[in-house]
Amino acid sequence: MRIDKYLKNARIIKRRTVAKEACEQGRVFINEKQAKPGDIVQVGDIVQVNFGTGSTKIEVLRISDNVRKDDAIKLYKTIE
Repeated sequence: MRIDKYLKNARIIKRRTVAKEACEQGRVFINEKQAKPGDIVQVGDIVQVNFGTGSTKIEVLRISDNVRKDDAIKLYKTIE
């Protein structure tokens, strides 16, 4: 699954366009490599998103296209 879509489905970033912009601005990393919006994320990858006030580091546990709001937290595990 594309990283921009995954960030939206996991509810880490609210909108896919915002996730795409974050990738283009160099604020998203997959396994410590800068991510482009179309980069593929897989189970077991470590994703880091740098926000204006801090950063979030997660491990991908599941990938799913259609996710309910309550189940979004089951897609990843927060690290640090």
